[in-house]
Amino acid sequence: MRTVASNTIQNETGVSSEAGTDPTRRGFLGRLTAAVAAVGALVAGWPLLRSLVPNVLYEPPKRFRIGAPENFQEGVTFLEEHRLFLFRDSSNYHAVSGICTHLGCTVKFSPFTLPQEETVREFTYRALGEFHCPCHGSRFRGEGTNYAGPAPRPLKCFHLEVSRATGELVVDVATEVSRDFRLVV
Repeated sequence: MRTVASNTIQNETGVSSEAGTDPTRRGFLGRLTAAVAAVGALVAGWPLLRSLVPNVLYEPPKRFRIGAPENFQEGVTFLEEHRLFLFRDSSNYHAVSGICTHLGCTVKFSPFTLPQEETVREFTYRALGEFHCPCHGSRFRGEGTNYAGPAPRPLKCFHLEVSRATGELVVDVATEVSRDFRLVV
């Protein structure tokens, strides 16, 4: 016989318990299963929740200062941090990328014993050497034009300017310039 008085339930043995609580093993296992399912749903849903928060992409700046013009020696200087070659011929400066256009290896500059006059597509310049890619054998002329190997395009040439505030050379790798571009300082 069962009687219900307010929140108390009395079972056949005469033991009463509070409504909503079940002191049996079945009740405990039910609550434990619900807790494990909630934790499992949270763990499974974490990637979905994480995908709603954007990742921060830390890219190097596209414009950066490389130093005062007088700090660079006559000839070629490799700026390893930026994978960039800076050429100085008297008061003329130009920057060529050190990244091979085939698979992105860093090219090496191989100087000539004596500078040579070269003409590429009606552009005559004084070549100090040429670029060689150590990964797959691509070769580039001194101004960056590819002539041998698997590289599909010439090396990029970047815009240079002098900062009005500091007087330093500023490279803009977001702005590609023609091979005959020279900054006169």
